[in-house]
Amino acid sequence: MRHPVRSALALTLATLALATAGCSTAGGGGSGAAAAPGAAAAASVTSCGTPLTVTAPPERAVALDQASTETLLELGLQDRMAGTANLKTKVPPQYEAAYAGIPVIAPKIATGEQLRAALPDFVVAGSADLFTADRAGTREELAALKVPAFVSAVDCPDRNPAGKSPFELLFSDYENLGRVFGAEERAGRLAAEQRAAVAKAAETGAEVSRGADRPTVVYLYSVFNGMPYVAGKSGLPSEMSRIVGARNAFDDVDGDWPEVSWEEVAERDPDFIVIGDLSERGRPGDSAAEKRAVMARHPVVSRLGAVRDGRIIEVPGIELDPSVRSVHALGLLAAGLKDLGRAR
Repeated sequence: MRHPVRSALALTLATLALATAGCSTAGGGGSGAAAAPGAAAAASVTSCGTPLTVTAPPERAVALDQASTETLLELGLQDRMAGTANLKTKVPPQYEAAYAGIPVIAPKIATGEQLRAALPDFVVAGSADLFTADRAGTREELAALKVPAFVSAVDCPDRNPAGKSPFELLFSDYENLGRVFGAEERAGRLAAEQRAAVAKAAETGAEVSRGADRPTVVYLYSVFNGMPYVAGKSGLPSEMSRIVGARNAFDDVDGDWPEVSWEEVAERDPDFIVIGDLSERGRPGDSAAEKRAVMARHPVVSRLGAVRDGRIIEVPGIELDPSVRSVHALGLLAAGLKDLGRAR
């Protein structure tokens, strides 16, 4: 038997979704920098294996995480955003003014009720796990309400063309979102700029690779209850390492950010360590200074050459996950290798 409250809610949500779709079509492209003159009224893309079609550029998009929020802001789509959620740190200064005008529908992970109350006509997320029944709702549930749900291609590499690197998948997100919002020119320019940044980092990688051995690196993302969380083989840092001619020391361990032991870190004896600074998140052990202090106090890790000799590179922790900011961390990694004498 269907729950009477849920049945009423479903009817209400369907009505809201249809009303939203009608407003989007009637708006004729809306305001702000999102719509390019002469943009097509309809667009179709494939996201994480699911075909998505919009009859007009969305006018009430909701971003379910920080990566998606900042991508839409970078594309100049703030006037098309009806909500954001789940920010881990402050947005960068260049986005502050635009972000200030967008409703925060949830400080953390949004629920289905919070999402639907924003009357979205398009939803964007960096990871598929935000689209579950106990979170924002499944993509199928949203599709039934005529609300397309876009997932970053980086989170579903098996459903994308073979051979594409994580960065290329990220750039394809920009291009697909550009098509959806009628912002192809801006999206294309962003993808081109970031491809150039990757190519520049690869020049450092070519110099590093001329050495006898590829240097190994441990990416220390967080320290929780005294235990380190490092980059595993499925995270973006493994690709970053490859680009700059290095190797992720934990690229044989499943997961994006698996928990390991300090003894395992010591056994890998990395040539250098990348610390993700998550100071703005504010949890114990998040700041770069705290992570340095923990390693300096550890009876075994403190004796590692990378710790003893200061072969440590600090980057914003959030930039180690796929986002519009990730090429910045890649540049810091390449510059750090040069500073450590691995490249000119």
